[in-house]
Amino acid sequence: MDPGQALGVRLARQDECALEDIYAAYGPALLTYLRRYVGPDEAEDVLQRTFLDVWRSAGRYEPEQRFSSWLFTIAHHRAVDTVRRRRATVVDVDTVRGLIGEDGRETAARYADAAEVRAALARLPDHERTVLQLAYYEDLTQREIATHLDVPLGTVKARASRGTHRLAGLITDETDIDEGHHER
Repeated sequence: MDPGQALGVRLARQDECALEDIYAAYGPALLTYLRRYVGPDEAEDVLQRTFLDVWRSAGRYEPEQRFSSWLFTIAHHRAVDTVRRRRATVVDVDTVRGLIGEDGRETAARYADAAEVRAALARLPDHERTVLQLAYYEDLTQREIATHLDVPLGTVKARASRGTHRLAGLITDETDIDEGHHER
């Protein structure tokens, strides 16, 4: 069982500590996701309403479901409700574009995937995680990373390679577990 599903099972049992753990694990990614739809001014309020709904809906979480998708779907519904309440005001075109399609499920899935990548990244050894974070989040070249960390370029290349392979393995393992639950 992956960490997200374990949290979901604890939540379904009405474990209040699970809600805190979910907030700690997924809150930042959910906030980023919500800002895209409702803007920075309302995102915090929508996040709070999302977690209230998560608690109220806890009994409806099914362990076969991918927890992060379930969570981001609830956040998406709260974002849509917020945008709909703005009918008297003008809603910008980018917000509307983001909401069309499959009820935004595609975007929710991307954010859920990103949250899982961050969780897997956190499980890497520090030296590999640092190299990958600098490369992908700070957009530094390997040469710039070597200078920044004061290590040889070959060391950066090795850490990047090992970290990427290890990260792929962690993500694949969690995906296999998720898909195994769906086949039941």
